[in-house]
Amino acid sequence: MKKMKGLELSRAYYEAWGAPMIREKFPEYEDRIAVGLVGPGSECFGYDDAISMDHDFEAGFCLWLTKEDEDVIGFPLFRAYSKLPEEFMGVMKQAQSFYGGNRRGVMEIGEFYSRFTGCPGVPDDWHQWMAVPEYALAEAVNGQIFRDDLGKFTAIRKELEKGYPEDVRLKKMAARAALMAQSGQYNYSRCISHGEWGAAGMALAEFVNNAVSMIYLLNHRYMPYYKWMFRGMRELPLLGDLSESLEELLVPQQSVTDTADYKARNLDKIEAVSAAVIEELRRQKLTSGAWDYLEPHALELTEHIRNGEIRNLHLMEG
Repeated sequence: MKKMKGLELSRAYYEAWGAPMIREKFPEYEDRIAVGLVGPGSECFGYDDAISMDHDFEAGFCLWLTKEDEDVIGFPLFRAYSKLPEEFMGVMKQAQSFYGGNRRGVMEIGEFYSRFTGCPGVPDDWHQWMAVPEYALAEAVNGQIFRDDLGKFTAIRKELEKGYPEDVRLKKMAARAALMAQSGQYNYSRCISHGEWGAAGMALAEFVNNAVSMIYLLNHRYMPYYKWMFRGMRELPLLGDLSESLEELLVPQQSVTDTADYKARNLDKIEAVSAAVIEELRRQKLTSGAWDYLEPHALELTEHIRNGEIRNLHLMEG
């Protein structure tokens, strides 16, 4: 029998026990409590499997309250949630602390989003947007909302789902393009020529990390934690099919017996990925140059940035 995925388990547990508990004990707040499963954990991305159950995997869900409602029912709701069955469909519900940083249970909406964005919702300005890690934003918009009649939790989520403000996105893409050029198109080959194989490996890793981030940005999406960056990339409509080539740069599919051939194969992949990125940048009308090297495209990207402060940041900052 196929095991239930974490999101399915969470919804089933809510429908079997959570919804009746709210309806019985907090009827006047039933249409004010947002419920779902969002945040850290492979199950929130839908990527969990049998291996995922060895840690931080539980039967549980999130209940989000406004500050006003938390002041009134926060603790009683926490107590009611903690009394739900400790086991559901063979999976345990973890113990909760009302003052702890739990992944499930009762949370105030602003405090929940602060865990990811550093503020009680959508970042206020470009400085905050630039400072928030991509993986944190990915965790703030994953998962599912089971119920949100009031709509306040979902309203913040929808704004975050739009992606970075365009000037911030452009700056980040310019930085990714410059770093891809430096690490993959330039330094990788030079490191091998110097006999610095460790440095060459680091150059490949830098190129791959920045290329994957660039592809998420081209899709107006946030790149998740490195553990799931390739898994998520395969689902992207734009350039998602480059995941195989990028993974092969990190994990060669053939044993390395001929150094020159290994170097040539990797350089071919680097240039193919770079060319595909450049083509997509042109398609989005963000660059028009005929260069094969990514750095000039990085500079052209910055010309589209309207905010002077962002445009004048160091090319590789972002």
